[in-house]
Amino acid sequence: MINSVICEKLGIKYPIFQGGMAWIADGRLAAAVSEGGGLGIISAMNAGEEYLREQIKTARLLTDKPFGVNIMLMSPHVEEVAKVVAEEKVKVVTTGAGSPNKFIEMWKNAGITVIPVIASVAMAKSVERAGADAVIAEGQESGGHIGELTTMAIVPQVASAVNIPVIAAGGIADGRGMAAALMLGACGVQMGTRFLVAKECSVHQNYKDLILKATDISTVTTGRRFGGNTCRCIKNSFARNFLKIEYSPETTPQDVADLGIGALRRAAIEGNLNEGCFLAGQISGMINREQPAAEIIAEIIAGCEELMKGAVKWVI
Repeated sequence: MINSVICEKLGIKYPIFQGGMAWIADGRLAAAVSEGGGLGIISAMNAGEEYLREQIKTARLLTDKPFGVNIMLMSPHVEEVAKVVAEEKVKVVTTGAGSPNKFIEMWKNAGITVIPVIASVAMAKSVERAGADAVIAEGQESGGHIGELTTMAIVPQVASAVNIPVIAAGGIADGRGMAAALMLGACGVQMGTRFLVAKECSVHQNYKDLILKATDISTVTTGRRFGGNTCRCIKNSFARNFLKIEYSPETTPQDVADLGIGALRRAAIEGNLNEGCFLAGQISGMINREQPAAEIIAEIIAGCEELMKGAVKWVI
């Protein structure tokens, strides 16, 4: 059975994290992933205290296994939700879209394991100095906000640069991806898009159908022109219009930022195929069916174990 230091640290069966996807990763999905042996994660997204406490309560009603909360550091409610997770004493906090260093001491004092998502070696070193327990090194193959480096490039460099465990994210959807991540120096993986089509995921069916119909070239990145707000999403009318406006000579950075307001909600909650922004990773084309979260985890672990056990055949 695949086990690693992160399993022992968190008290989980398998080193598989579910990504903290805004408007998607709620208490029900997190509980299902945790029940399946992984680490389910609730997204605090741009919501406030009431929403997050409700989702934590839901997860606790559905599982007694460890789960986490993802905090988007650009959220207008970040100070509020940072305190909520400390008060609720959730097992794990993951973070994205900024530096979590100012909150790490408070979370650690509450007994929380802190695992920031990072997109560079410099950020990995920074959060390690601040007391992070591990990092999630995320490549640009991921859906949502992304950096510049690929998973193949960032994971080994981060693994060599820090002394804390590294979780790999970006472009991972099956046992092959997990095995590759472990060989790059990671001790576990995080997946978002694969769990988006879990039966327990409450996202709009139109969103799931887009993933299930996707091919290898179905995603595109927007927001690259001015940097700092690059997102990977499914190609649709919204994405094409976004790119048209983004690269118009008169467009400003603020114009680009404004384009995305409300678009993810229109995708995840309303299923608006034309005006929604359907965030998804490059591995969307590998996903062809809905499954229970526990079945997804079991399938990935079995595939990874089979590959790892047979790896010696490649060595002369």
